[in-house]
Amino acid sequence: MAEIIGVTFKEGGKVYYFAPGKGNYKQGKGVIVETSRGVEYATVVIPRSEVSDDKLVLPLKPVIRIANERDEATHRKNIEKKDEAMATVREKIEKHGLNMKLIDCEFAFDGAKAIFYYSAPQRVDFRELVKELSSTFRMRIELRQVGIRDEIKILGGLAPCGRECCCSSCMPDIKKVSIKMAKNQGLSLNPGKISGLCGRLMCCLSYENDYYAEAYKRVPKLGSEVISPDGKGTVVNVNMLKMLVRVRIEDAAKDSIVYKDYPLSELKFKKPAQPAKEEEDETETDES
Repeated sequence: MAEIIGVTFKEGGKVYYFAPGKGNYKQGKGVIVETSRGVEYATVVIPRSEVSDDKLVLPLKPVIRIANERDEATHRKNIEKKDEAMATVREKIEKHGLNMKLIDCEFAFDGAKAIFYYSAPQRVDFRELVKELSSTFRMRIELRQVGIRDEIKILGGLAPCGRECCCSSCMPDIKKVSIKMAKNQGLSLNPGKISGLCGRLMCCLSYENDYYAEAYKRVPKLGSEVISPDGKGTVVNVNMLKMLVRVRIEDAAKDSIVYKDYPLSELKFKKPAQPAKEEEDETETDES
């Protein structure tokens, strides 16, 4: 076990572990840490805790110090100049006639570098743009292309469920989601109903997938034949949360059709053979 504190560099971002040393770092406190990009400002989201070594990449870098008033002022200044900087870059993009959409920007804590994130349908030759931006801002400039899922994560928005998108509110890492997850949950495979703002499969399909994957193996398939206490019937619906199966039973003598719900334990059916190979996950992360 190793002692750590968890920090993020932006709201809703990925959590990174650092060695706390002897400092007392409370949740929500600003700290200064050293990263591969240099010295950065971060916010504590996990106070001093212990984590098993197999979940860490050792050795951990130490926290330099708790952010002081000067550090906080520098951090606020970097945030405040973001809007003006993005307006300037958009003007330069239009001037150079580049087919790219500016998404976000961030300034290094020491003011030596600015990173601008953009999306584009294809690769963009922005060499002349970078030269002009370097001259304008008088610092090192980086332009990074992001995919559609990363774009939504940065910009945010309301998902089809009416709540803020998971990727921008409560999901630090974008996960792979597969169409099989939707099938396991018995959802309509209509793209409009299982896709998020990004047009890809909704991230929330993965939340309860382990449960549905196991439940799916225990219940009869739609359209299959089962034997109920009232006779043979055909499965028309399955509720995998309550483990209830709706069965369509034809009564030839009365020339009638009855639909009735039965607990899974009251039905007899042949369990389908498991496929030899699982369906491939549909990769939902974007190359950039």
